Amino acid sequence: MHPYRTHSCAALRAADAGQTARLSGWVHSKRDHGGLLFIDLRDHFGMTQIVIPAGSPVLETAERVRVESVLTVTGEVVLRDGATKNPNLPTGEIELRAREIDVQSSADVLPLQVAGNEHYPEDLRLTYRYIDLRREKVHRNIMLRAQVIASLRKRMTDLGFVEFQTPILTASSPEGARDFLVPARMHPGKFYALPQAPQQFKQLAMVAGFDRYFQIAPCFRDEAARADRSPGEFYQLDFEMAFATQEDVFATLEPVMEGVFREFGGGRIVSEGPFERIPYATAMEVYGSDKPDLRNPLKLSDVTEAFAGSGFGLFARIAADGGQIRAIPAPGAGDRPRAFFDKLNNWARESGAGGLGYIIFAEEGGKGPIAKNLEADRIEAIRARTGLKAGDAVFFVAGKGDEMVKFSGAVRTRVASELDLIEQNAFRFCWITDFPMYERNEETGEIDFSHNPFSMPQGGMDALQNQDPLTIKAFQYDIVCNGIELSSGAIRNHQPDVMIRAFEIAGYPASEVEARFGGMLNAFRYGAPPHGGSAPGVDRIVMLLADEPNIREVILFPLNQQGEDLMMGAPAPVEPQRLKELSLALDLPRPKPGQAKN
Repeated sequence: MHPYRTHSCAALRAADAGQTARLSGWVHSKRDHGGLLFIDLRDHFGMTQIVIPAGSPVLETAERVRVESVLTVTGEVVLRDGATKNPNLPTGEIELRAREIDVQSSADVLPLQVAGNEHYPEDLRLTYRYIDLRREKVHRNIMLRAQVIASLRKRMTDLGFVEFQTPILTASSPEGARDFLVPARMHPGKFYALPQAPQQFKQLAMVAGFDRYFQIAPCFRDEAARADRSPGEFYQLDFEMAFATQEDVFATLEPVMEGVFREFGGGRIVSEGPFERIPYATAMEVYGSDKPDLRNPLKLSDVTEAFAGSGFGLFARIAADGGQIRAIPAPGAGDRPRAFFDKLNNWARESGAGGLGYIIFAEEGGKGPIAKNLEADRIEAIRARTGLKAGDAVFFVAGKGDEMVKFSGAVRTRVASELDLIEQNAFRFCWITDFPMYERNEETGEIDFSHNPFSMPQGGMDALQNQDPLTIKAFQYDIVCNGIELSSGAIRNHQPDVMIRAFEIAGYPASEVEARFGGMLNAFRYGAPPHGGSAPGVDRIVMLLADEPNIREVILFPLNQQGEDLMMGAPAPVEPQRLKELSLALDLPRPKPGQAKN
């Protein structure tokens, strides 16, 4: 007999009754029923009930061990009595009557319990992550992640993609976030950068003549955490295709995403391909976001004209000053009490806005503070523009620029949530297309890349030479699911002269482009195919499938919000000798008054 187990803790069934079996696992729980001691023994696969009768020679050992100690138990498989069967457990028809118990490892008093559903502070969970991972829900999330990655790999391989591994130590690249830098000991004063994405390498693979590349790629970005973004590192399904148009990329990724979400979505509704295509400008105008949640049926309307020169002075002045007034429909809200509108108004103020104006549509016309100061024909124009009817209401956001657009999107989400309009148990996908190639930096006033700098501008060199840069669109696209951006992608700029000109517009002289991206430019000068790709985030895919609000719930050993590994104590200082070997000297910021020194 195997020294540790003949079966897993999920394997035994009624048909095994009468056999001698050996199980190994963790003590999940113990129950003393006056003469009978029960232990639920748990391993990776499941759980089996162990019974130790009164007078058993192993009873003292069993009574002494704490929960989460590791045992090997040998005994006879016996059927449970009818009343004691557990239909919720695959092994619930049997139990193992212990004859021998070997304690492989004794557990100290636990900092957090594995059994039960008690909530613990995140820092405690991350400090003892190896214990936290034993808990059923967290364990299930990590297994889901592994299964999703295996499915992604198979689907990509079946489509003719070949998996390659690109370098981890590379050169810095402008990908939109800070690099993690690694000092090069043999080259004093120089640094490697951990890749924010395998962008240049996957393009070079296309130049090298490979046709379809993919990998489950680790990416590293020195940026702040948020609910859908892990600090430090993340993984993505990175892929690239030669001789591909934007539609080719869409047609490749859509069945992969649809298939994975159907496979692991637990019966939830999944968008069927082809997914809806929404130009960036339309997304911002209709949804107030370039990551629209299509489970929300509400759409924004521009009602600036209805307020221009009107009797409602505040909005009339905003319209005259070049601002915009957006309407957010609230179907059925006209019957809500005044407290409903006051609640949303207070929320708007807490969010930094001046408030949230509204009109209630009734059979006799508009009602509410705005309606009292707005002409009846203008109220009717707003009702017609928004497609609303008596018994409905409409909210308004007014202002200029990105701040107004972003807030209108937030109001759309909040109103739909309050009215319970967001579709449940569904994954709704869309593509956001036609991103602007450039934007104006609000701090410097200079022209900047708005997205991926290696994208092909729509119109090519002619557009770069003859158009206002802020009007140039790029072959760039995002895939979005339920308001979460899963991936950015693009058809790449594979022509050296077009790339140099594109970077010149963003303030990079040709000499700097040659110095920073010479490897790629030189490769393009020896014959490069048109190519494009994308890179859906694995962490975000699993987060959606697991219905988790925080991405750290689906990562094996995540950093906390401050980018710290509380379990391993990273980041950590290093001894002076190590710094000397790396030709480094520290110039640490002085602590602020009242701040403790590290």
